[in-house]
Amino acid sequence: MGDVSVPPTHRAEVILGDPRISRMADLLVNYSVRVGGGDWTLIAGDISALPLIREVHRSVLMAGGHPQILITDEHISLTLLQLATDEQLDWVAPGEREMFERADVFINVSGAQNTRALTRVDPTRQAKRHLAKREMFEAYLRRSASGDLRWVTTRFPTQASAQEAEMSLSEYETFIYQACKLNRPDPIAEWERLSRSQQSIIDWLRGKQEIRLTGPNCNLRLSVAGRKWVSGDGRNNMPDGEVFTSPVEDSAEGWVRFTYPLVWTGQVVEGAELTFSKGNVVKATASKGEAFLRSQLAMDAGAGVMGEFAIGTNQEITRFSGDALFDEKIGGTIHVAMGHGFEQAGGMNKSALHWDLVTDMRDGGRITADGELFYESGAFTI
Repeated sequence: MGDVSVPPTHRAEVILGDPRISRMADLLVNYSVRVGGGDWTLIAGDISALPLIREVHRSVLMAGGHPQILITDEHISLTLLQLATDEQLDWVAPGEREMFERADVFINVSGAQNTRALTRVDPTRQAKRHLAKREMFEAYLRRSASGDLRWVTTRFPTQASAQEAEMSLSEYETFIYQACKLNRPDPIAEWERLSRSQQSIIDWLRGKQEIRLTGPNCNLRLSVAGRKWVSGDGRNNMPDGEVFTSPVEDSAEGWVRFTYPLVWTGQVVEGAELTFSKGNVVKATASKGEAFLRSQLAMDAGAGVMGEFAIGTNQEITRFSGDALFDEKIGGTIHVAMGHGFEQAGGMNKSALHWDLVTDMRDGGRITADGELFYESGAFTI
């Protein structure tokens, strides 16, 4: 018998493994970033996420795009932070800059081999490395705001991340894929429905001047005058589910306590509370990791300014996982991000930091806009 040709759409390795991986790739490529013919598509991710990276690569090819693979490894990242001189930490490859300045699409598939690999690394060295990539980060945000760069970031379930979330790997896989609505017959239709629902909220908020948050964990006032609200509907994050804006930079007054641990570059901060005056953090405390919290807020001139205020809307995410990509989307929570603001929302704050900090509002938290109640105990009232 002669050789039998196998059609390019055949997915034998996925059939033998988890078919949700190919469904995820299809959702990322054909809904989130809408890859088209000729699109230069960067696919970046940790080596632990290789199964999904392979499927995304396949889906990009089938959509007519030009995929470029960028594989990272936490051992290499750790070695850089431990051994590099200051000059080496400041160096960014010219080719890396060019990719983020010219590519059409960026798909980030992150995974973790060890979620605490950087715990013992001097936080000032981590901050220095972030600062070195600031211009690249700003170009990324600028091109995203203008629509010149389409991007999405997601997670691939690994044993390390499952352990961090205090779940078995099987539980964690279900947690991730359910959060992405892959348990539904038509995930793309579900995300389109959420997009319409969130747009109605944004339409109501349009033109409002002041946001006030009150409750057991917050007493905070923000100006959003002249700022735009944006719908997080699965185009940039997967999973997604939030409406957000960038408050006027000098407007934050009051305090907020974060009910969930804050996880950042392998460090954990618990019991954090921030107090704001004229837009800047004037007091930062935590029951654990306070020194690290303060070091990050002092990273640069913009790190102590609120760059984002958001309301989580994803009802499929029902538990804390220690991963901000999921935790900030939990239905019934709000989050603020310290540092860099969003140009598409009118934000003007610049920083190498963008750190999302989450608090639960389901225990009596209230949000008003220009004095009108529109959110109470984790649910919209409009």
